[in-house]
Amino acid sequence: MRTQKLNNGLEMPVLGLGVWQSDNGQETVNAIHWAFDAGYRHIDTARIYKNEEAVGKALATATVPRDQVWLTTKIWNDDIRQARTTAALEESLERLQTDYVDLLLLHWPVDGSTRAWQELEQAVAAGKVCSIGLSNFMDDQLQDILNAGNIVPAVNQIEYHPYLVQAEAISACDAHDIAITAWSPLMQGTFLEEPLFAEIAEDYGKTAAQVVLRWCLQNDIIVIPKSVHQKRIIENGDLFDFELTEKDMQRIDQLERGKRLGPDPHDFDF
Repeated sequence: MRTQKLNNGLEMPVLGLGVWQSDNGQETVNAIHWAFDAGYRHIDTARIYKNEEAVGKALATATVPRDQVWLTTKIWNDDIRQARTTAALEESLERLQTDYVDLLLLHWPVDGSTRAWQELEQAVAAGKVCSIGLSNFMDDQLQDILNAGNIVPAVNQIEYHPYLVQAEAISACDAHDIAITAWSPLMQGTFLEEPLFAEIAEDYGKTAAQVVLRWCLQNDIIVIPKSVHQKRIIENGDLFDFELTEKDMQRIDQLERGKRLGPDPHDFDF
C-alpha cells in the first residue's frame, strides 16, 4: 500500500476505507475484511459514527495483524466541549479493542478545541496515540491550534473533491507540512452527474469513481472513500496502475466551484 510521510515521520496509507453510515454490526465487519483482501491498510472511523465496536471486531478477526493497519478515530464535539477528550479516547480504545490508535482527530472546531489539543498531546506522550490531527479546521481555526500546542497536527481531514478544493485551508496546512485527507472525495455520489469523469475514464479503461480518486491522489490528498459493497470497495482501491495526464488533471481542476456538500466549518450547529 502506498503511503504518505507525515510531519512526525510516520507513513500513512494514502487509501483508506471510511465507515461513516456503516452499521455497528456485520455490515462493517464484512466491509473491513473485504477492504483488507483488496489491499487496504487504513480504516477511518469516529465515535459519532456509532460503529467503533464493529471496527474493533473486524480488526480482532482479521487476517491482517493490527500493527499493519492504520486506524483513525475522532473525538466528538460534545466531548471536546465538556473537556472529556482523555475519557472519550479511553472509551474509543475500549470499543475498538485496541490499546492505541494510529491517528486521533478533533472532529470539528468547537469551543474547547485548544484545551482538547493539549489532551491529545498528553495521549501521544502516554503511548495511546501515534499521531494527532484535526478534522474540518480551516486556516484561521488551524492557527488557534498551532498557537496553543507544542505538536504540529499531522493531518487535517476536510471536505475535498473537484467542486471544492479549499485552497486557503490547504495552503495553510502545506506551510506546516500537514497532510490532507479528503472526506466525501466522491462528492456523496454526485460525481456520477458530472459527464467529464466518465469521459476521461473511458480513455483509461477505468471508472468515473477511479478517475476522481486518482485526481485526489495526484494532488497529494489521502482518500477514504466509504462503501459497504465488496465490488465498490475493490473498485475504489484499484487506483495504482494508471496516472492521469497533466491535461486531464487540469480539466478536472477547472470544475472547482466552491461548492460544499457538507457543513461549513465556520457555520454549523452540532
